[in-house]
Amino acid sequence: QVQLVESGGGLVQAGGSLRLSCTASGSIFRINAMGWYRQAPGKQRELVATITSGGSTNYLDSVKGRFSISRDNSKNTVTLQMNSLKSEDTAVYYCNAQVTTQRTFIQRDYWGQGTQVTVSS
Repeated sequence: QVQLVESGGGLVQAGGSLRLSCTASGSIFRINAMGWYRQAPGKQRELVATITSGGSTNYLDSVKGRFSISRDNSKNTVTLQMNSLKSEDTAVYYCNAQVTTQRTFIQRDYWGQGTQVTVSS
């Protein structure tokens, strides 16, 4: 059993900033990649940013230069700093982690419950 708990979502005006955090807990043996995805109503989920255990990052083109992903391996936490927010960034943001559990030693993707980010224009 692994839980991903997100925080930091909310309402912000265009041009503003928001910081999302996600902490994984439970029967964790190790975590490989962690990342953030988002889904707007009626649209498919898309990758926003990912970061490997070694620190390599990958970003959605439309957020490059505005968003920054980081992680604290000692705390199993991943953070997404979002700057210069646009109305197009409005979506539910989901934390993702590739986790190998202590009990089964099988890797699988785990997801947070999602946190709403709303950017007003």
